[in-house]
Amino acid sequence: MAFALGKWTQQTCSEMICDFKRSLRPSKTGEKIEVFTDGNDDYTYALPCFFKVRQLNYAQLVKIRDANGRLIKKEVRVVYGDPDHEDVETVNVENFNSILRERVGRLVRKTKCFSKERSRLWCAVILFQFYWDFISEIRRGVTPAMMENCSTHVWTWHEFYYSKLLTNTN
Repeated sequence: MAFALGKWTQQTCSEMICDFKRSLRPSKTGEKIEVFTDGNDDYTYALPCFFKVRQLNYAQLVKIRDANGRLIKKEVRVVYGDPDHEDVETVNVENFNSILRERVGRLVRKTKCFSKERSRLWCAVILFQFYWDFISEIRRGVTPAMMENCSTHVWTWHEFYYSKLLTNTN
């Protein structure tokens, strides 16, 4: 849905949340936006800059580990709104980050495939994001874009390369 490149600071957090807000469909009256993150406080300060707090259900899932790094427990911290504690989970984002590192060599730590230019890394991630959302079938014959009603069919690379971009001329 959204990403930002760079060291994780208030600035990159704000860039990512701004990108996230642009990717959302307009919310209906009374509908709340649910956001679940790790324990990083940057989100707590950045989210109210982009969303009204009364429109948010925001909670953090903090993982408590022992000295050996083994998970002891997960603690849910509600920051804004009233999210259902059972829904608070970050596994989908963690899984997607793992897939990104696995499939986009530029994101692997300590690799020869690093990007010398920030724009090249951005292009690589955007291209993978398109592939994942519109071409890769999560279930037989269904892509994530189809599940979100953003597409009616599984795209091909040929279709991607030769499609005309819609531009806003306003």
